[in-house]
Order: sequence, then structure tokens, then C-alpha cells
Amino acid sequence: MCGIAGKVARPGDQPDRAVLERMCAALEHRGPDSRGLFLEGNVALGIQRLRVIDLVTGDQPVTNEDGSVVVVLNGEIYNFRELRADLVRDGHRFATQGDTEVVAHLYEQLGTQCVQRLHGMFALAVWDKRRRQLLLARDRVGKKPLFYCVRDDELSFASELRALIENPGVPRDLNPAALDCYLAYGCVPAPMSVFAGVEKLPPAHTLVFRDRRATIERYWHLDYSYKRTVGDPRELHEPIREAIGAATRRRLVADVPLGAFLSGGIDSSAVVAAMSEVGSAPVKTFSIGFEQAAFDELPYARRVAKLFGTEHHEFVVRPEAISLAPKIARHYGEPFADAAAIPSFQLADLTRQHVTVALNGDGGDESFGGYTRYVANRLAARAAHLPKTLLRAAAALAGPQRGETGSIANRARRLAASLPLQASERYARYMSWFDEHQRSSLYSDEFRGLLGESRSPSMIAQPWASASGEDIVDVMLEVDAHTYLPDYLIVKMDIATMAYALEARSPLLDHEVMQLAASIPAGMKVRGTQKKWILREALRGWLPDEILDRPKQGFQVPIDHWLRGELRGWARDILLDPGTLSRGYFRPEAVRAVLDGQPRGTYADAKRAWALVMLELWHREIVDRARTPAVSAVTLA
Repeated sequence: MCGIAGKVARPGDQPDRAVLERMCAALEHRGPDSRGLFLEGNVALGIQRLRVIDLVTGDQPVTNEDGSVVVVLNGEIYNFRELRADLVRDGHRFATQGDTEVVAHLYEQLGTQCVQRLHGMFALAVWDKRRRQLLLARDRVGKKPLFYCVRDDELSFASELRALIENPGVPRDLNPAALDCYLAYGCVPAPMSVFAGVEKLPPAHTLVFRDRRATIERYWHLDYSYKRTVGDPRELHEPIREAIGAATRRRLVADVPLGAFLSGGIDSSAVVAAMSEVGSAPVKTFSIGFEQAAFDELPYARRVAKLFGTEHHEFVVRPEAISLAPKIARHYGEPFADAAAIPSFQLADLTRQHVTVALNGDGGDESFGGYTRYVANRLAARAAHLPKTLLRAAAALAGPQRGETGSIANRARRLAASLPLQASERYARYMSWFDEHQRSSLYSDEFRGLLGESRSPSMIAQPWASASGEDIVDVMLEVDAHTYLPDYLIVKMDIATMAYALEARSPLLDHEVMQLAASIPAGMKVRGTQKKWILREALRGWLPDEILDRPKQGFQVPIDHWLRGELRGWARDILLDPGTLSRGYFRPEAVRAVLDGQPRGTYADAKRAWALVMLELWHREIVDRARTPAVSAVTLA
């Protein structure tokens, strides 16, 4: 696991070595073990390496035999040994024992098509001296991040935005559409970034930069159109267990200690079960909990740890953990609203004290249908044939949410209120932090003028319209695989773990596991009101019924309790600070209204307040600390 950075300058120009050094220094937390630089002509590549495989000879950049192909790689190629054996048979000679050199030789043989043979999580850069072209690529699911900027016939790239803007030629002007999307979804969705002129390479895409032009292509799709013919659901049990077991075994290859995050939920418990079947030594497991019982899963994690005889470690998150918030804002590099980043950072810190690699259960909900929104939207879709007047009447009677957002009454209100909407609009409403009306009410006239028409609806509408599945559950799963999963969930875990030089591996995000799940009929994933039905049934006997049948709890933070209690004054001090209000994005009275709603508000109200806090902390940690203060973050009329 590493951080990569680089630049292709105009022909005849030479990249500044000091700039490349600064870009790498900004990535040192991702790879503290070594730094490697390649500068030749108008090309510069940099790498900060975390040594996980091939500790002795695996430092980067790595080349092929004659040095005509140069590679830097962030991530792991899980099938590198099989690929290496094939390449050796084809006459390639290797100087290292690691996975990065496999990419160099595979590119030499297949060119840009080499990425289709790679099974793993990666963001990589390949400089081809003969063709004078740079290849950038991300893995199929988007486990590893990659930002880039094409400007003035030059291309710059880096694993994190903080590193990219160490290049003074990269713009730092705030992108109003990105801020709008952030408030809508709690993150900045790809391909945009928070800065205008900087983009993210989407998952499963390559970018080839040649002759001062960038060409972007998609090389893989998750296909929901193909469905298995299943006579008896029990026919799927063994294939599901085998796929999870194989994906877990692939992720146990390392020359450093490994462990696992364990929440006590189905997905992380299944990964620990698979790990326990393979190794002879006890699995090291790591869990995090809260003082509020409604948010605490530690008793379930202990149950699983005891069942599999793991070496178990725990940590309880308390409100004082809020001191991490500025560090969190700094590491994400873009506004990121999920308060679960706090326990994610603390869990990563705890885990890194014992191991270098940690497996987790991310991805099970997004492949097998684990969220209430899948059930709710399927029910709403069945009501679509009813008269619009009846649906609008039901929405009008729903009334405002009160108390806990996840209560049965509030879920019913939310479902009723969404009935008149189109399916994609309904789903966007479910995913929204601030809906369209709430955002419009928040914005100042000046910022609304800069924004123009909002792009946030298209973030759901476009993947919805192009989805390959027919059942609405499959459509929602496919949209999540394009949006929520890579833009939100994966980003949260990647940044939190790499802040502590901890490599996170996710067996359930293996693309073969995801393709298997996509091929299962939707009615077996969401069955009536039962979520993840086929996965639960497949894991019976592998995991106890107590774990399989308990309601989903989710990795949430009691942010509503905190903002009503110990942190109320802290949040108000940040958001009502004159410097905050002078940014010009929001009407001060609208910000006060968000804060004033906390004492009696829902969890969703607390999330909105937290999103505003994290936006301001991002401003302070990234924009206000920018090396080039003459470049403004945003210019308001």
C-alpha cells in the first residue's frame, strides 16, 4: 500500500524535483517505509511505499528488463504470482519478488489492456518511454483513489488531493457544483473534485496521456443483466461461501502481520470465519464501541471473537474523540461528512499498533441488499400504479419526522413522503443529507448565482438510467456500486486506515464476489422485508443465528447525543464564527436555524449540522493553509 504522484510536463520542460518531493511528503502517512523518485526529461513519478509484500527488493519505481517501462503502484495485485509464472514462461526476467514488477512486464506484453488481467485493488501509473505516453488506471471497484489535473498541456496526478495541490500549477478554486453535491450526499462524487479543474479518475477506468491529450476509457462493468437460473435457493449456499472463502484467502498474502476489523455484524463476522478456517494461529480482531447502547456492537463482536478463538482488542469512543475532527478534515482533503470517520480513525490507530494489514467486511450490504432503502423503494415502486392524487395525499399526511430517524414511524413517514416521486428521485431523496429545498434555503444569493443549475440530481439519475438490471433492487444496487460505494464508503475506509499506514483489504469487494451477487435474482437478496436473505441463509452453520438474525445496526456515531450535549457549544462556536459566516456560501440565519434545531431534532438533523462543521474544518485545514494564498478558494460576486 502506498501513495503515488507525478507529472508529465510539456515537451522540453523539466518537472521541478522539489515539487515532486513535496507531493511525496504529503503522502508519507500512506507509505512511511521508503520514497522513490523517477525524473527523466519531461516526466516525474514519485512513490511513498508501505512495505507489505517483498520487503527487501520491492521498493519502487520498478521497471522492465530494459528500463523502457516505469511503474509506480498503490495497492496490491492479488494474482501477481500466477501472472508472474505466465510471464516467466513467455521469457520475461524478473529482478524482484513483488507485484509491481508484474505490472511492468504485463504492460510490456499487453499495453494498456494489461489492467484487465489484474485482480486486486490498485491505482497505478505506467510511463512508456518508447511511446512517450503515461497510463493511469484504477481498480474495478475503486478501492484506491487517484486525482489528476490536465492544464496547459500538462498532466499532474496524486493519490490524494492534498498531495496534488503541492504542485503550484494545480488550481485551488472551489467548484460550486462540488460543494452542492457534498451537501446533497455527504461527499464529493467522482469524477468531480472540490476544486475546479481537478478530477478523480473513476473506478474501472484508464487514462492515457499522449501528445498533450488525455483519453479516458472504461475497461470493466458490473453486469446485473445476467441472472442465474436457480431451482432451489440452497444451490447458491456453497458458491457464496466458496467465493467469500477464495476472496479472503487471496487477501491473506503478506509478509507482515494481518488482522481483521470485527463489528459483530454479518459481513465482518463472515470474513473472520473465513480467516479462521485458513490459518493455524488465532486471528487478531479489532472492534470499536460506544457508551450509548443503541450504537454499541461490542457484545456481538465479543460473541464472534469467542466463537472463533480470536485474539481480540476493543476500544470505546467517547465525545472527546471530537479532537480528531481537524485531522480528519485534513486527511480527507475534500469535505467529507460521515461522522463515522471518527471511530474509523480510532479503530485504524488501535489496529496499526498490532498489525500492518486488516481485512474488513465492507461491501456486503451493497452487493447482497443490506439497507432498509432497498426494501422501502421496492415497496414504493409497487405503489407507482396508484393514482397520483392518492400518492400526493399520502405524502401530505406523512408529516415531519420526530425523534429517532430509524424508528418505524419515521421510516413510514419517509416512505409516504416519497411516493409521488419518480423512482430515481425517490432514491436520491433517501440518499440526501440536505434535500434540494434545504440546500436552496441555506445558500446565499451570491453563491446560488455562482452555482446555477444543480448537478446533484444527475449523480443518481445518470447511473440509474444506464443500469443494466431490470428489478428495482438490482438498479439500486448498481447505482450504489457506481456512487455510494466508491465515493463514500470506500473513501471513508481508505483515508482512515492510510492515515495510520494501515492497509485495509475487503474480501466482499472482490469483483468476482460482486459479480456472483449481481447474478443472483433480486428477490433472493431482498425477500419481502428481509434484507440480505440469501447471504444470511448461505452463512447458516458458518455463523450463529444470533448474529445472522439480529437487526442491522450499522457503523453509526451518536452524533445527535453529542451535539445536544457535550459538543453543542463547540459546533456553534465553529459555525457562527465571523470567519465562517464570511465565506459567503450560506445565509447566517439559515446556519443558525440548522443549529437551533439540534435540541429537538432527529439524527438526520444532527447529520446536517455535522456536515456544515466538517465543511468549515476542511476550509481551515486545506484552503486556509494553502501554500499559495494569492489563489482564492472561491470568488463571490
